[in-house]
Amino acid sequence: MDKFLLRSLMFVPGHNERLMSSASRSEADVLLPDIEDSVQPVENKQAARDLLVKMVSAGAFKNHKVFPRINDRESGQLLKDIHQLTIDGIDGFMYPKAKTGQDVYFFDKLLETIEYEKGLPKGKFKIIPLIETAGAVLNAQEICQASDRVIAIAFGSEDFIGDLEGIHDKDSESLFAPRSIIAMAARANDVIPIDTVHIRVHDLEDLEQNIRLAKNMGYEGMLVLHPKEIELVHRYYSPTQQEVSDAKEMVKLSVEAEKEGKGVAIMNGKFIGPPLVLRAKKILAKQDLIDRKPKRVE
Repeated sequence: MDKFLLRSLMFVPGHNERLMSSASRSEADVLLPDIEDSVQPVENKQAARDLLVKMVSAGAFKNHKVFPRINDRESGQLLKDIHQLTIDGIDGFMYPKAKTGQDVYFFDKLLETIEYEKGLPKGKFKIIPLIETAGAVLNAQEICQASDRVIAIAFGSEDFIGDLEGIHDKDSESLFAPRSIIAMAARANDVIPIDTVHIRVHDLEDLEQNIRLAKNMGYEGMLVLHPKEIELVHRYYSPTQQEVSDAKEMVKLSVEAEKEGKGVAIMNGKFIGPPLVLRAKKILAKQDLIDRKPKRVE
């Protein structure tokens, strides 16, 4: 499977040309042009599709991965979305309101049919299901397993809390269980877990606390609403220089130990077991993705 750098995934209203142009100059790893919730009334959805095609075709987003958030299968807009947006320059789709594995399987086959009709490679377009309901959280495992196109799953906490009839408390204690379940389901299936948006976009101190918690829970990136959040998100979801240096040394010592027929290597007086070596290789792989990311165009 292709590897994607998914530290920051930023929403932008797909029908707003000013915000779309601004997003194209951002440092976000992934842009999520929205064709769904933020595009109202419904007549604006066609304007959003047209604008996205125009900007993608002009190369406006060539330095980003692009995953439009399309409309769900019950909206009456899904076929219009993917017929028009399955083009070069779009890497895949954020699929909203994914409730079961069957929803994702259905969308996978829809994409496969369109790829065949357009003469595109099978599997060209990837999927990031958005987990937004209590049922979806409980079905996160099967959602991850429903299609080889699924590269990540993302948590939509506000819709989840509404469905749960709960309260999004300031310390996010009500989100601890779903966050844990989603992260575990993703990691169990070699899928990247993406944390929910931070709705208090101007409270960067609270954002930092949430990122720390999510990173400890295994998350690899988060959904972003405002460019001002990106620097902090990248700081936490990127390896530090020390981590990269230690990872290189760990892998080197491990290779040397294997050549010498030793069971394990020793670094700074500590045994380097297989789990530590595996983690070191993942750190180096992520740093390689960061190093290869296209630079922002001014």
